[in-house]
Amino acid sequence: MIIEETLKEITGMLDSFNPITLKEMSRIRLMNRTDTKYLLPLDTLAVLLKRAACDYHVQEVAGERNIVYHTVYLDTADKAMYLAHQNGRAVREKIRVRTYVSSNLTFLEVKNKNNKGRTDKQRIRVTTLDALSVEGADEFLSLHAWYTLPQLTPQLENRFQRITLVNRAMTERLTIDTDICFRNLINENFAALPGLAVVELKRDGRTPSPIRETLNELHVRPAGFSKYCMGCVLTDRELKQNRFKPKIRRARKMEAASENILNNDFIL
Repeated sequence: MIIEETLKEITGMLDSFNPITLKEMSRIRLMNRTDTKYLLPLDTLAVLLKRAACDYHVQEVAGERNIVYHTVYLDTADKAMYLAHQNGRAVREKIRVRTYVSSNLTFLEVKNKNNKGRTDKQRIRVTTLDALSVEGADEFLSLHAWYTLPQLTPQLENRFQRITLVNRAMTERLTIDTDICFRNLINENFAALPGLAVVELKRDGRTPSPIRETLNELHVRPAGFSKYCMGCVLTDRELKQNRFKPKIRRARKMEAASENILNNDFIL
Protein backbone atom coordinates (compact mmCIF):
# COMPACT_ATOMS: atom_id res chain seq x y z
CA MET A 1 0.00 0.00 0.00
CA ILE A 2 1.43 3.40 -0.94
CA ILE A 3 2.14 5.97 1.76
CA GLU A 4 -0.71 8.30 0.79
CA GLU A 5 -3.27 5.50 1.11
CA THR A 6 -1.84 4.41 4.46
CA LEU A 7 -2.07 7.96 5.83
CA LYS A 8 -5.70 8.22 4.68
CA GLU A 9 -6.46 4.88 6.35
CA ILE A 10 -4.90 6.09 9.60
CA THR A 11 -7.00 9.27 9.52
CA GLY A 12 -10.11 7.16 8.89
CA MET A 13 -9.35 4.99 11.92
CA LEU A 14 -9.84 8.03 14.15
CA ASP A 15 -13.60 7.82 13.56
CA SER A 16 -13.69 4.94 16.07
CA PHE A 17 -12.45 7.22 18.89
CA ASN A 18 -14.65 9.39 21.08
CA PRO A 19 -13.76 13.08 20.59
CA ILE A 20 -12.44 15.56 23.13
CA THR A 21 -12.51 19.34 22.67
CA LEU A 22 -9.74 21.89 23.14
CA LYS A 23 -11.57 23.22 26.20
CA GLU A 24 -11.63 19.76 27.76
CA MET A 25 -7.98 19.28 26.82
CA SER A 26 -7.02 22.33 28.89
CA ARG A 27 -7.54 20.23 32.02
CA ILE A 28 -4.37 18.27 31.22
CA ARG A 29 -1.97 20.86 29.85
CA LEU A 30 1.08 19.03 31.32
CA MET A 31 3.39 22.01 30.95
CA ASN A 32 5.83 20.45 33.44
CA ARG A 33 6.13 16.90 32.24
CA THR A 34 8.19 13.89 31.28
CA ASP A 35 8.25 13.20 27.54
CA THR A 36 9.02 9.81 25.99
CA LYS A 37 9.34 9.52 22.22
CA TYR A 38 9.00 6.53 19.91
CA LEU A 39 9.55 6.05 16.17
CA LEU A 40 7.14 3.81 14.26
CA PRO A 41 6.59 2.75 10.67
CA LEU A 42 3.04 3.49 9.57
CA ASP A 43 1.86 -0.13 9.63
CA THR A 44 2.79 -0.38 13.33
CA LEU A 45 1.00 2.90 13.98
CA ALA A 46 -2.17 1.43 12.48
CA VAL A 47 -2.00 -1.50 14.92
CA LEU A 48 -1.39 0.89 17.83
CA LEU A 49 -4.46 2.97 16.97
CA LYS A 50 -6.71 -0.08 16.71
CA ARG A 51 -5.71 -1.12 20.22
CA ALA A 52 -5.98 2.39 21.67
CA ALA A 53 -9.54 3.19 20.58
CA CYS A 54 -11.20 1.81 23.71
CA ASP A 55 -8.89 3.59 26.19
CA TYR A 56 -8.34 7.01 24.60
CA HIS A 57 -10.20 10.06 23.29
CA VAL A 58 -9.01 11.94 20.20
CA GLN A 59 -8.75 15.72 20.08
CA GLU A 60 -11.10 17.27 17.54
CA VAL A 61 -10.75 20.85 16.28
CA ALA A 62 -13.17 22.34 13.75
CA GLY A 63 -14.29 18.83 12.84
CA GLU A 64 -10.73 17.63 12.18
CA ARG A 65 -8.86 14.92 14.08
CA ASN A 66 -5.58 14.78 12.15
CA ILE A 67 -4.48 18.39 12.41
CA VAL A 68 -1.86 20.34 10.46
CA TYR A 69 0.91 22.09 12.42
CA HIS A 70 3.32 24.64 10.94
CA THR A 71 6.44 25.57 12.92
CA VAL A 72 9.37 27.95 12.51
CA TYR A 73 12.42 27.24 14.69
CA LEU A 74 14.76 29.99 15.83
CA ASP A 75 18.43 29.56 16.66
CA THR A 76 21.60 31.62 16.81
CA ALA A 77 23.63 32.16 13.65
CA ASP A 78 26.07 29.46 14.77
CA LYS A 79 23.20 27.11 15.72
CA ALA A 80 23.95 27.02 19.45
CA MET A 81 20.71 25.20 20.30
CA TYR A 82 21.26 22.55 17.64
CA LEU A 83 24.86 22.04 18.75
CA ALA A 84 23.85 21.72 22.42
CA HIS A 85 21.77 18.69 21.40
CA GLN A 86 24.39 17.35 18.99
CA ASN A 87 27.08 17.63 21.68
CA GLY A 88 25.01 15.71 24.21
CA ARG A 89 24.06 18.44 26.66
CA ALA A 90 21.24 17.25 28.91
CA VAL A 91 20.16 20.82 29.72
CA ARG A 92 19.02 22.45 26.50
CA GLU A 93 16.50 24.79 24.94
CA LYS A 94 14.36 25.12 21.82
CA ILE A 95 12.63 28.30 20.65
CA ARG A 96 9.92 28.17 18.02
CA VAL A 97 6.81 29.83 16.63
CA ARG A 98 4.02 27.35 15.98
CA THR A 99 0.70 27.70 14.19
CA TYR A 100 -2.13 25.27 14.89
CA VAL A 101 -3.62 25.55 11.42
CA SER A 102 -7.16 24.26 12.11
CA SER A 103 -7.74 26.66 15.00
CA ASN A 104 -5.67 29.49 13.46
CA LEU A 105 -3.75 29.94 16.71
CA THR A 106 -0.07 30.91 16.76
CA PHE A 107 2.30 30.88 19.76
CA LEU A 108 5.88 31.84 20.47
CA GLU A 109 7.18 28.96 22.60
CA VAL A 110 10.26 28.26 24.69
CA LYS A 111 10.97 24.66 25.73
CA ASN A 112 13.62 23.94 28.36
CA LYS A 113 14.74 20.44 29.27
CA ASN A 114 16.57 19.87 32.56
CA ASN A 115 19.14 17.23 33.46
CA LYS A 116 16.41 14.97 34.87
CA GLY A 117 14.64 14.75 31.52
CA ARG A 118 11.73 16.98 32.49
CA THR A 119 10.47 19.58 30.04
CA ASP A 120 9.08 23.01 30.89
CA LYS A 121 7.23 24.93 28.16
CA GLN A 122 6.30 28.60 28.25
CA ARG A 123 4.41 30.36 25.48
CA ILE A 124 2.59 33.53 24.48
CA ARG A 125 -0.09 34.06 21.85
CA VAL A 126 1.16 35.92 18.77
CA THR A 127 -0.36 36.85 15.43
CA THR A 128 2.40 35.85 13.01
CA LEU A 129 5.07 33.21 12.41
CA ASP A 130 7.58 36.06 12.03
CA ALA A 131 8.91 36.06 15.59
CA LEU A 132 11.32 38.90 14.88
CA SER A 133 8.37 41.27 14.45
CA VAL A 134 6.23 40.06 17.36
CA GLU A 135 5.42 42.76 19.88
CA GLY A 136 6.50 41.66 23.36
CA ALA A 137 8.72 38.83 22.10
CA ASP A 138 11.89 40.39 23.52
CA GLU A 139 10.35 40.73 26.98
CA PHE A 140 8.97 37.19 26.86
CA LEU A 141 12.34 35.74 25.87
CA SER A 142 14.17 37.73 28.55
CA LEU A 143 11.92 36.07 31.14
CA HIS A 144 12.01 32.50 29.84
CA ALA A 145 14.90 31.97 27.40
CA TRP A 146 18.67 31.99 27.45
CA TYR A 147 18.82 34.09 24.31
CA THR A 148 17.57 37.54 23.34
CA LEU A 149 15.64 38.24 20.15
CA PRO A 150 18.57 39.99 18.36
CA GLN A 151 20.64 36.81 18.80
CA LEU A 152 18.09 34.66 16.97
CA THR A 153 17.43 33.89 13.32
CA PRO A 154 14.70 31.75 11.73
CA GLN A 155 16.55 28.55 10.77
CA LEU A 156 14.06 25.84 9.85
CA GLU A 157 10.37 25.39 9.21
CA ASN A 158 8.37 22.22 9.18
CA ARG A 159 4.87 21.03 8.59
CA PHE A 160 3.26 17.82 9.80
CA GLN A 161 -0.06 16.27 10.74
CA ARG A 162 -0.74 15.56 14.41
CA ILE A 163 -3.16 13.23 16.12
CA THR A 164 -3.60 13.93 19.85
CA LEU A 165 -4.97 11.22 22.13
CA VAL A 166 -5.92 11.57 25.79
CA ASN A 167 -6.50 8.65 28.14
CA ARG A 168 -9.88 8.35 29.84
CA ALA A 169 -8.36 9.13 33.24
CA MET A 170 -7.11 12.46 31.80
CA THR A 171 -3.60 11.89 33.18
CA GLU A 172 -1.60 11.67 29.97
CA ARG A 173 -1.49 12.91 26.41
CA LEU A 174 -0.14 11.16 23.34
CA THR A 175 0.82 13.01 20.17
CA ILE A 176 1.35 11.21 16.86
CA ASP A 177 3.09 13.16 14.10
CA THR A 178 3.08 11.96 10.49
CA ASP A 179 3.80 13.32 7.01
CA ILE A 180 6.70 15.38 8.38
CA CYS A 181 8.33 17.85 5.97
CA PHE A 182 11.17 20.34 6.43
CA ARG A 183 12.52 23.43 4.72
CA ASN A 184 15.85 24.97 5.67
CA LEU A 185 15.38 28.75 5.80
CA ILE A 186 19.09 29.44 5.25
CA ASN A 187 19.90 27.30 2.20
CA GLU A 188 16.29 26.58 1.02
CA ASN A 189 16.85 22.79 0.96
CA PHE A 190 13.84 20.48 1.46
CA ALA A 191 13.46 17.06 3.05
CA ALA A 192 10.58 14.86 4.17
CA LEU A 193 9.81 11.77 6.26
CA PRO A 194 6.26 10.88 5.21
CA GLY A 195 6.63 7.16 5.97
CA LEU A 196 7.56 7.68 9.62
CA ALA A 197 5.45 8.36 12.71
CA VAL A 198 6.89 10.18 15.72
CA VAL A 199 4.92 9.26 18.83
CA GLU A 200 5.37 11.18 22.07
CA LEU A 201 3.91 10.18 25.43
CA LYS A 202 3.52 13.18 27.73
CA ARG A 203 2.66 12.73 31.39
CA ASP A 204 3.44 14.05 34.85
CA GLY A 205 5.35 11.51 36.93
CA ARG A 206 4.92 7.77 36.46
CA THR A 207 1.19 7.40 35.98
CA PRO A 208 -0.05 4.08 34.53
CA SER A 209 -0.19 4.13 30.74
CA PRO A 210 -2.16 1.67 28.56
CA ILE A 211 -0.45 2.99 25.44
CA ARG A 212 2.98 2.39 26.91
CA GLU A 213 2.03 -1.22 27.63
CA THR A 214 0.84 -1.60 24.03
CA LEU A 215 4.08 -0.14 22.68
CA ASN A 216 6.03 -2.64 24.77
CA GLU A 217 3.90 -5.49 23.42
CA LEU A 218 4.66 -4.28 19.88
CA HIS A 219 8.40 -4.27 20.76
CA VAL A 220 8.64 -0.52 20.23
CA ARG A 221 11.27 1.03 22.47
CA PRO A 222 11.82 4.69 23.39
CA ALA A 223 13.92 6.61 20.89
CA GLY A 224 14.84 10.27 21.16
CA PHE A 225 13.85 12.35 18.13
CA SER A 226 14.06 16.12 17.78
CA LYS A 227 12.21 17.38 14.72
CA TYR A 228 14.32 20.53 14.77
CA CYS A 229 17.62 18.67 14.88
CA MET A 230 16.59 16.04 12.35
CA GLY A 231 15.33 18.73 10.00
CA CYS A 232 18.66 20.53 10.29
CA VAL A 233 20.60 17.33 9.60
CA LEU A 234 18.46 16.30 6.62
CA THR A 235 18.68 19.72 4.98
CA ASP A 236 22.28 20.70 5.77
CA ARG A 237 24.98 18.07 5.24
CA GLU A 238 27.68 20.50 6.38
CA LEU A 239 26.52 20.39 10.00
CA LYS A 240 28.29 18.31 12.61
CA GLN A 241 25.86 15.41 12.96
CA ASN A 242 27.54 12.27 14.26
CA ARG A 243 25.11 12.05 17.19
CA PHE A 244 22.17 11.83 14.78
CA LYS A 245 23.56 9.36 12.24
CA PRO A 246 22.08 6.28 14.00
CA LYS A 247 18.68 8.01 14.09
CA ILE A 248 18.94 8.83 10.39
CA ARG A 249 19.75 5.21 9.56
CA ARG A 250 16.85 4.00 11.69
CA ALA A 251 14.45 6.47 10.09
CA ARG A 252 15.56 5.45 6.60
CA LYS A 253 15.10 1.79 7.48
CA MET A 254 11.54 2.47 8.63
CA GLU A 255 10.89 4.49 5.51
CA ALA A 256 12.11 1.59 3.38
CA ALA A 257 9.85 -0.77 5.33
CA SER A 258 6.95 1.51 4.45
CA GLU A 259 7.98 1.32 0.76
CA ASN A 260 8.40 5.07 0.77
CA ILE A 261 10.30 7.36 -1.55
CA LEU A 262 11.16 10.72 0.00
CA ASN A 263 9.12 13.51 -1.49
CA ASN A 264 11.35 16.55 -1.98
CA ASP A 265 8.68 18.44 -3.94
CA PHE A 266 6.78 19.51 -0.80
CA ILE A 267 6.32 23.28 -0.62
CA LEU A 268 5.38 25.00 2.62
